[in-house]
Amino acid sequence: MAKKRAAEDSVKTAKPLTGKDYEKELARLHIELVKLQQWVVHSGAKVCILFEGRDGAGKGGTIKAITERVSPRVFRVIALPSPTDREKTQMYVQRYLPHLPAAGEIVIFDRSWYNRAGVERVMGFCTKEQAKVFLKAVPLVERAIVDSGIILLKYWLEVSEEEQTRRLQARIHDERKIWKLSKLDLDSYSHWYDYSRARDDMFAASDTDHAPWYVADSNNKKRVRLNIISHILQSIPYKALPHPEVKLPKRQKAQGYQEPDRPIRFVPEKF
Repeated sequence: MAKKRAAEDSVKTAKPLTGKDYEKELARLHIELVKLQQWVVHSGAKVCILFEGRDGAGKGGTIKAITERVSPRVFRVIALPSPTDREKTQMYVQRYLPHLPAAGEIVIFDRSWYNRAGVERVMGFCTKEQAKVFLKAVPLVERAIVDSGIILLKYWLEVSEEEQTRRLQARIHDERKIWKLSKLDLDSYSHWYDYSRARDDMFAASDTDHAPWYVADSNNKKRVRLNIISHILQSIPYKALPHPEVKLPKRQKAQGYQEPDRPIRFVPEKF
């Protein structure tokens, strides 16, 4: 894939990213994300961000890096479970539509309606005809989303075969990460080229001028987080809002208050 090769070449020529450099740059970007948050609330903007990619591509870590310093009431993360029996009978995108942003919200989809173009197609959860119908319809759906005033950003995190294997192996051997590894992940692992074909068809059908795909090389987790946050900030015309200087007010006087004289169950201090 030409975009992938270009991304790999850019990483090879980029200067090494130390842990200290990463934390410094992430802190700067977090400040900008707070400014973005304030602008979205003030202006009533609506932002929808989709994250797609293979298992182990780093979607969850990237989303966590975006949201760890902002309000969950403004930055809402949506990670839908498998559809219910009732949802399976609905129009496919129907269960996603209620989660689209209202004014003053940024909604982040950790996998989205593109499940139909990826995992559902590859693993046989939908028919070939259903996948074909979806790819034909999705540009029209996204045209309607954009025309409603929503800023729509779509990111595909591209990871190499070797790096995906390393990350999935790490989940197997690290009890802190084993919960991330599902049976579906294991079943999907052997379908690398089926997913490649599905990805290529998805790009061909839905990489449009009104809702383009942006591909990010995610072999380096820290670098991809910084690159995507930077791109989000560049893609939204936010402005830093003026705010008054904040000072803490004086505390009230005790006026005779005393702590109650009764046993209190403290948490044991083991550390």
